[in-house]
Amino acid sequence: MSNIVSVFRKAHFNAAHRLHSPNLSEEENQKIFGKCNNVYFHGHNYDMEIKVTGPIDEKTGYVIDLKILNNLIENEVCERFDHKNLNLDTEEFKTLNPTAENIAIVIYDILKPKLAANLSLSVRLYETPRNFVEFNG
Repeated sequence: MSNIVSVFRKAHFNAAHRLHSPNLSEEENQKIFGKCNNVYFHGHNYDMEIKVTGPIDEKTGYVIDLKILNNLIENEVCERFDHKNLNLDTEEFKTLNPTAENIAIVIYDILKPKLAANLSLSVRLYETPRNFVEFNG
C-alpha cells in the first residue's frame, strides 16, 4: 500500500462582489447581507489554500508536481477572477450569489476535473484573515 500525502499551494486574487439574492426583496437582502449588499459592490483580497491528497508516485516521488498545480491555479482560477467584479465579469456568478462558500465550490469545480482521478482536492478560501471557508467535494 502506498503512502497518502497532502500537498498544499497558496494563491491569491483580488475581486469585487455584491451579495444579493434575486429571490429576496431589497429589504431582505439588506437585512441579511448588510454592507455586503452595497449596490456599488465591495472588494476582498482573497487567499486560497489548495490541498491535493493522494499516493506518492513511485517514479517522481510527488503526489503532484507543485509547478503543475501552481500553473493550474494561476491559469484556471487567478486569471479568471483576479481584479474582476465577480457578479458582472464572470459567467460563474452571473446567477450564483458570490458568497465565500459558493466561490470555494466554483474553484473546486474548476480544478477537480484537471487532476488525476486518484487525487482528492480541498479548497480553503479566506475572504478576510478571520473569515474563511473550506470545501472538500
